[in-house]
Amino acid sequence: MVPLLLVLLLVLLLFGAGFAVKILWWVAIAVLVIWLIGFVARPKNSSGRWYRW
Repeated sequence: MVPLLLVLLLVLLLFGAGFAVKILWWVAIAVLVIWLIGFVARPKNSSGRWYRW
């Protein structure tokens, strides 16, 4: 019974980790797209910087 519970727990952890990694990939792609849009659409009068920091 204990090995079965350990295997089920391992499967649950791996499924959770895979889902989290997939979400992080989508977040990274969204940040990259926003950065590229900001880089292309930057104002010309602020010394070439489009960010505020």
